[in-house]
Amino acid sequence: MKQNLWKTAYKQNHLVFKLGFSILLVGFGFRLLFSQSSNVIPDNNNNNINIVVDDDNNIIDKDVKLVPSGFTDAVKELNKFHSNDNKSESCDIFDGEWVPDEDIPVYTNNTCRWIESHQNCMGNGRPDTGYIFWKWSPKACELPRFDARTFLGMMRDKSWAFVGDSINRNHLQSFICLLSQVEDAVELYHDPDYKNRKWHFPSYNLTVSVIWSPFYAKADIFEDINGVSSSEIELHTDILDKTWTEQFHTWDYVIFSAGKWFIKSAIYYENKSILGCHGCNGKNNYTDVGFNFAYRKILKNVFKFILKSSPKNMIIFRTSTPDHFENGEWSSGGRCDRTVPANEGEFQMNELNRILREIELPEITKAEAEASEKGMKLKLLDVTPLSLLRPDGHPGPYRHFYPFAKDKKAKVQYDCLHWCLPGPIDNWNDLLMNLVVNG
Repeated sequence: MKQNLWKTAYKQNHLVFKLGFSILLVGFGFRLLFSQSSNVIPDNNNNNINIVVDDDNNIIDKDVKLVPSGFTDAVKELNKFHSNDNKSESCDIFDGEWVPDEDIPVYTNNTCRWIESHQNCMGNGRPDTGYIFWKWSPKACELPRFDARTFLGMMRDKSWAFVGDSINRNHLQSFICLLSQVEDAVELYHDPDYKNRKWHFPSYNLTVSVIWSPFYAKADIFEDINGVSSSEIELHTDILDKTWTEQFHTWDYVIFSAGKWFIKSAIYYENKSILGCHGCNGKNNYTDVGFNFAYRKILKNVFKFILKSSPKNMIIFRTSTPDHFENGEWSSGGRCDRTVPANEGEFQMNELNRILREIELPEITKAEAEASEKGMKLKLLDVTPLSLLRPDGHPGPYRHFYPFAKDKKAKVQYDCLHWCLPGPIDNWNDLLMNLVVNG
């Protein structure tokens, strides 16, 4: 019913927004003409794609499908897990629905040079763009869009850090791209693998860092560039990763998010002795204690460190996000070919993702309560339920440059875990700004 109502209203209002849209289109056209050189991870397959629309706001590129008219129902899945601590007095910003969005994206791969190649879905030839024309809408209130100019003004002389795994780095790219539409970031540092980086916004003296720490704790990882392991990870559950702990006191705002790496096979250490393992298949007679053991133990240590530090900074914990592999997993032919948001009930979190969530929410709820008693700011950014409804937002085969250019039936590895940029996770920053403004 909602689909039909929206489609009818959309058609009836074409004439109303033609004039306004034409004016916007002129300004946007100048933006698209400004392609900046990239100094991110070298990508010899750079290919910038413009979004071309007609007077009725329809995409007219011959290789691009029209904006979808599908409508997603409100998020009800997993509401029983929600923490109430991040609800404002009038509105729970995490309880809502994805609704069609007629606005042109704030940025594209033409206007942001900080998108890594595997998330550059436009540049890699994804033919549909409907996945960028949706926005998250809470049920009980209006959620303002991320306002980069206002945000930068608030963050003058401040520092931000994103600590965690590659999905947190994915979020960081969205954050940087939005801010760079006001002032382009200047990169101050990157390590050889571009996993740890730091940027500066000169006019506002704002610094933004990303710290690669997929376990938050000390870990010896034996993987090659393609993620192939030669041995189990050696994870020290009692030693936090000094890559972030030694810098923690220098940041004003910190976003933590990880979780997925805990699913990998690992041997767990404490006091330099082996506690057990996960996924080690009985190797050396170790006891398989499960990844939930290590994740819970390390989260407790992370929050203990934060609370003991009595920081004046604002700490934000973003929940782990579900993947959308269908008919297989990452390494077993799993795919994600959907082009519209899911309806309620279409996707259930798999058991591994559910375990991560059932560990995260109780631990963050306890930490929030203790932080509140101490007058500290520790907030939950719960993006899991709303992300569950966006199977259309992943790179899929377009983590590779034009994967079907030579063979339309080519077998390529799909990425149904990370997110296209621009894409659904830009909406995470709408939620983030709400937490900061109301924090």
